[in-house]
Amino acid sequence: MITRRTFLKTSGLATAGLALGGMSELRSMSAYAGAQVVGANRKVNLACVGIGNRGAEIITEFDKTGLANVVALCDVDLGATHTQAMMSKFPNAKQFTDFREMFDKMGNEIEAVSVAIPDFAHFPVAMLAISLGKHVYVEKPMARTFYEAELMIEAAKKRKNVVTQVGNQGHSEANYFQFKAWKEAGIIKDVTEVTAHMNADRRWYSWDSRMNRYPDAQPVPPTMNWDLWLATAMYHGYNEKYHPGNWRSWYDFGMGVLGDWGAHILDTIHEFLDIGLPYEVNPLKTEGHNDYIFPKASTLLFRFPKRGSMPPLDITWYEGVNNIPTVPEGYGTSDIDPNIPPVAGGKLQPSKLNPGKIIYSKELIFKGGSHGSTLSIIPEKKAKEMESKLPPVPQSPSNHFANFLLACQGLEKTRSPFEIHGSLSQLFSLGVIAQRLNTKILFDRDTKQITNNAFANALLTQQPPRSGWEEFYKL
Repeated sequence: MITRRTFLKTSGLATAGLALGGMSELRSMSAYAGAQVVGANRKVNLACVGIGNRGAEIITEFDKTGLANVVALCDVDLGATHTQAMMSKFPNAKQFTDFREMFDKMGNEIEAVSVAIPDFAHFPVAMLAISLGKHVYVEKPMARTFYEAELMIEAAKKRKNVVTQVGNQGHSEANYFQFKAWKEAGIIKDVTEVTAHMNADRRWYSWDSRMNRYPDAQPVPPTMNWDLWLATAMYHGYNEKYHPGNWRSWYDFGMGVLGDWGAHILDTIHEFLDIGLPYEVNPLKTEGHNDYIFPKASTLLFRFPKRGSMPPLDITWYEGVNNIPTVPEGYGTSDIDPNIPPVAGGKLQPSKLNPGKIIYSKELIFKGGSHGSTLSIIPEKKAKEMESKLPPVPQSPSNHFANFLLACQGLEKTRSPFEIHGSLSQLFSLGVIAQRLNTKILFDRDTKQITNNAFANALLTQQPPRSGWEEFYKL
């Protein structure tokens, strides 16, 4: 059996890592990988890392497809209330606290892995899985830092037999197929400006933004392996404001609203308008800015150059309960997509303007929501004029979870592989750096360097990994 340890000793892929300076633009490639699973439509042996809360929802969705055989469950807190449901549902699945031990002990039984743990911990699990030839489904955003996303993209390119998928589920729903059809038909063209917004309340908005230190350490829950939860991240003493769920609030662990919702709002714009990475990110507003948690409200301007025949494009991102963008005349109402998954155990609560985007082209204005919700042309009078010119939109052949498992069998291509989603994750990383430093950054799209601020450029990699976690940056 090939284990993690024997692989690290013998693999020719182990390197000293990639330097960011001088990296060329990644070439687009097919998400298809040769069928590693023998036999069409048989169940794929799936290991699940992160089995509570959102992790439990993902496992349930995989199970609903009828294409997954859950063989392993891995979580740093197998004694927590929120992990019990999946252990009861899959009593025959082997249980692990440490994903490294899971791969060592049953790597030959695992064909694919789902990763539904905090953003900062995606990287080591995904890198190890890819290095061992396992297919990987990872929740969005793909990685917390620009550099980690770069290494994940490169790893996926090297392992062409490995299927990858990022969990922005709208990429397998009507939003994806409509945008693609309208772009190919010339309905969406010459886009010059996008307004994107997420104005629902977030957990850290009620916290004191004048904080000048990290919260005091509290007793670690007796069932939890806190050191393992931290993974590559800098050590912090346990506190309920980090876990569970609160990790998204902190620069050291999460990517704030942008990383959480950007993948569901900007994904099709990013892919089909080929926007890649920005040349400038400007924090126009950062209300409640501090060194530890994300602001209470932010407005970020991302600027993109001309791409082929497409004109330069600006995307302005608004977050914060009262940080509402101006909407055009004829905008109408703002509805919540009923297909949005539960948020922190409940439904997303309506806000003054529900999550979505406004796309401005030279001839038309489009209004869209989040996740799988479709675009509409505004105002209504213009929509009626265009109705006869709109192309038919194909139905999705599979949801996002089935798409991944079918791709593992060589029957489909994943719609959001690392090679496609990776630069969107990096775009979020650049936005977070601008938020964190509260300063405009200029980015060279060819060398992938921030050129006007050495401190910002250092944040492309963040701090070095903790001792014992360096090996994942060498795969």
